Parts: sequence; C-alpha cells; structure tokens
Amino acid sequence: MNVSQQYALDVFRAAQRGEPAGPAPGLHDTAVLREVRDYRRFEAVLAGRPAHGRVRAALARRFAGSRRRPAAGC
Repeated sequence: MNVSQQYALDVFRAAQRGEPAGPAPGLHDTAVLREVRDYRRFEAVLAGRPAHGRVRAALARRFAGSRRRPAAGC
C-alpha cells in the first residue's frame, strides 16, 4: 500500500467516524525542512561554529585541490 492509498483509507475511516481528516501527505514537508535547517544553524551557533555558509565552505575546501593542476609540458 502506498502513501496515497493509506491516506485515502484514513480519510474514509475518519468520514465514517465523523472525525476530521488528517493533513495530506507532503503538505508540511517544506516547513519541516526549514525547521531542521534552523535547528542546525542554532546548534552551530551554540557550538561556536559559523551558522551560515558552512556547506559552501566545506565544498570549497573539498574541491580546492582539484584546481591546482600542473601545467601541460612542464
């Protein structure tokens, strides 16, 4: 059973019992992702690390060595 089928079953059961239906799957995904991002930034500040630009800085460090290639013919 996939998520859509489970949601349809839950809505059907709620309608039979006269209860309000739950939220549709995926409705609050972006809000949850924002909360996770904000929490990680908060934890970074508490730990004394920079809160912004950490991923970009890590990628820059990771790929900085790949730019320094010896010139051809040397």
